[in-house]
Amino acid sequence: MASDWAIETHNLGRIYTIRNRRERKIRKEIVALRDVNLQIPRGELFGLLGPNGAGKTTLIKILTTLLAPTTGWAKVAGFDVVREPQKIRPRINMVSGGEASGYGLLTVRENLWMFAQFYGLSSREANRRIEEMLRRIGLADRIHTKSSDLSTGLRQKMNIVRGFLTDPEILFLDEPTLGLDVNAARDVRRFIREWLDAHPDRTILLTTHYMVEADELCDRVAIISQGRVLACDSPEALKRRLQREALFDIEITTPNGLTAAALEAIPGVRKALLTESNGIARLNLVLAEDSVLPSVIQVLTEREIGVRHLTKREPTLEDVFVELVGRPLTESEEQAREMNES
Repeated sequence: MASDWAIETHNLGRIYTIRNRRERKIRKEIVALRDVNLQIPRGELFGLLGPNGAGKTTLIKILTTLLAPTTGWAKVAGFDVVREPQKIRPRINMVSGGEASGYGLLTVRENLWMFAQFYGLSSREANRRIEEMLRRIGLADRIHTKSSDLSTGLRQKMNIVRGFLTDPEILFLDEPTLGLDVNAARDVRRFIREWLDAHPDRTILLTTHYMVEADELCDRVAIISQGRVLACDSPEALKRRLQREALFDIEITTPNGLTAAALEAIPGVRKALLTESNGIARLNLVLAEDSVLPSVIQVLTEREIGVRHLTKREPTLEDVFVELVGRPLTESEEQAREMNES
């Protein structure tokens, strides 16, 4: 009997061991995942939202049987990823952003037909699906074009079609819109949502670090950082976490030594984020209530900092991320790169 869960993990962990080749000793261990517990029902579009280095790709590799966990266990389509990988692989497919796009000398149709044969599709059914999906994603006019002659965005669209072509029970999309322009990314997101709406018994696990993508597409989102799941719920429920608080964006003149810590010392200031870009300084504030704002303005006035523009706004997933992780996504990515380079 099929499991109710398309994907299930229990205390899943993965540690990478880096060895010194000369001395043959362990130089350091990197914890990529720690105690990840997820239950993803069939028919859900589930998102993993987090910065580079958060553990998203490691989790996908484990769930697609490409990497073994160090601790805990994971099941996909009801089968254990370590003991039963041969039962999982025919039921899944995977697409990664920026991956190689088949064989350059083959046309779009030929590449997709070849992948369809790996899954045992008849030529007639494969060609029917290829034509239909290329039309839906806006690539029908390139069906006879060599893949080497396609732009980066069009090659990724072909990759997306390859992932859906086999009608997998569970599809893993790892940063599928990475590097795409706005229009191409919009086409891909629309195609993903339409396919799942037409196949309500199928499941998609999407990893992304684009907040808008997660908010627009996902039924539920897990925010992951440094290998841990910090929160898991629908985008709307996650944003409601902050609706009891007041959110303000303030554009200010030169900060004059102002720090986020100084603002957070004001009673009622839950979170303060100060950024500067292109000579413009901005404050993002999470306040316990509106009445705290005058105290913030008073501190700015005492420091001779002028207010250019002030806006109260509704919470976003970016706000939830900052509350949980303590910094915006862009800063998290920079820190992850520094950790990987050290």
